[in-house]
Amino acid sequence: MVGRVARRRSPGVPPIAPDRRVAAMTQSDPAPTATLDEVRERYQRERAKRIRPEGVGQFQDLTGDFARFDADPFLEGDVSRDPVDEDVEVLVLGGGFAGMLTAINLRSHGVDDLRIIDKAGDFGGTWYWNRYPGCMCDVESYTYLPLLEETGYMPTEKYASAPEIFAYCQLMGRHFDLYRHALFHTEIDEAEWDEASGRWHVVTDRGDHVRARFFVTAGGILAKPKLPGIPGIGEFAGEAFHTSRWNYAVTGGGPTERMDRLADKRVGVIGTGATAVQVVPQLAGTAKEVFVFQRTPSAVGERNNGPTDVEWFKSLEPGWQRERIRNFTQAVTGAKPEVDLVQDGWTEYMWEDTHVKTDDPEEAAALERSDFESMEKLRRRVDAIVEDPATAEKLKPWYAKHCKRMCFHDEYLPAFNRPNVHLVDTDGRGVERITAAGPVVGGEEIPVDVLVFASGYEVTTELAGRLGFDPRGRGGLALSERWADGPHTLYGILSAEFPNMFMIGIVQAGFGTNFLHFLSESAKHVAWTIATCEKDGVATIEADPQAEEDWWHVLLDQSRMIAGYSASCTPGYYNSELSRDEKTARNLVYTGSILEYAGFLEQWRDADDFPGAKVVKGP
Repeated sequence: MVGRVARRRSPGVPPIAPDRRVAAMTQSDPAPTATLDEVRERYQRERAKRIRPEGVGQFQDLTGDFARFDADPFLEGDVSRDPVDEDVEVLVLGGGFAGMLTAINLRSHGVDDLRIIDKAGDFGGTWYWNRYPGCMCDVESYTYLPLLEETGYMPTEKYASAPEIFAYCQLMGRHFDLYRHALFHTEIDEAEWDEASGRWHVVTDRGDHVRARFFVTAGGILAKPKLPGIPGIGEFAGEAFHTSRWNYAVTGGGPTERMDRLADKRVGVIGTGATAVQVVPQLAGTAKEVFVFQRTPSAVGERNNGPTDVEWFKSLEPGWQRERIRNFTQAVTGAKPEVDLVQDGWTEYMWEDTHVKTDDPEEAAALERSDFESMEKLRRRVDAIVEDPATAEKLKPWYAKHCKRMCFHDEYLPAFNRPNVHLVDTDGRGVERITAAGPVVGGEEIPVDVLVFASGYEVTTELAGRLGFDPRGRGGLALSERWADGPHTLYGILSAEFPNMFMIGIVQAGFGTNFLHFLSESAKHVAWTIATCEKDGVATIEADPQAEEDWWHVLLDQSRMIAGYSASCTPGYYNSELSRDEKTARNLVYTGSILEYAGFLEQWRDADDFPGAKVVKGP
């Protein structure tokens, strides 16, 4: 039975001296391993190996010769159409969950004159693109998939597969009548505010001209794939693709079918994050040989997936999903609800918020020990599963638990026990270069037939680059110019000099384990604001510059609570690859709970006078 029985948790961790030995948190091996001082020193040694002066600039943009990595491999048939020339009330960029939820909320407020544009061929966003074998959500389906009560849909498993989630997005599109509003296979080339008409004029690569009173950018958090900037990356002579553009013409099979064309192939996977953790086991069972190129290992806990208990699901009372979402967020942000409704790896390992700052030495020592114990448990899990001691040692994560997104999987670590799977550890330095034959590590060329880049997405790079165009606000001012020294926003949603433009993303906004909780709150807020502007006769709304600065200082004060922790982490997208410049200083997220961030938005709506926004009433 999945998710039926609630459990209570211990309310805290007793304080201890920092020199106490860290014991494995498993009954099978309770022996101590290392002192806190030793582990702390190991963390910093591993961190130092991975720091790169170029920071977020170490990745390759998917333009020019690399644009092929961004092409749609799922395109079928003729998608040509006549250009659209129209005026609408709201234009939404993005057909993923954020864009869909915005449109659904708008329609619930009576705003039906809207258009949705997306480069994908259907609704789904990241779930349209990510069709690699083994792909599934890492947050339980009952809290991740939105509007389950409204659609009446029951996820088949605790952690739904990508095909099921994509199908659910299509179901949402049908259930809420969104398809008639959508233009797929379409990218925005230009978006500019026209002061005379009080509208955004948007031009697409399909020759469309759309004029809208309100413009919402909901391009997604994990939308733009990135490649590592490895020298020679374009010289590889074999087949190469990014996991978010999986090429089944090369591998054969499908998301749920055996990749039969790899039986005689050597496959290289560059990356060992959340995507690789899911895809490596699938390749291990089909390819002749698999070479996993690792810069930094993931922390991998038990997933323990299973089918949904139908009787439990039927027994849920109205309002259950909202309660469950709230409970999960509380459980993974240290709020310690009386009952843990979800009871999975996330709520187990994140129950104690160990990256908050405290001036109490005993409390600080207890938090540090709790953090080390959580990670030690995961390191001991590697020892218990991986048979070769040398391989096991290289797969152990030597960083604190809030440094990188934790992974949960039951087949990833066992894959390294297979004779055809080889871990190529780069000792934190990454692949040196790529030749026509394959990657080079430690001066050794490793020939492969297929190269798979499991290298993730741009998350904290400049918004204009991730959108694919540079919006122009009042007087033709480009967003990249207004944000030359970093982002300026009110709650990450409104920006001065960009009237009636709303942004849904993590730039100066919320962030958390359950992305859909954050996106749902943001979409609700944006739709309410637009509907209220229409009701109150507001012609334009934008952020006040002083309010932007006030909000940035809220973000800054909040970030100081975890600054020391984050700075001591290994580089990754959580800390912008440890980039440190003026722009990075403003490119913050609200590091507190999503519930706290949503509280700011709720208070703003309750004020009923758009505090911190410049509002101009219409005629």
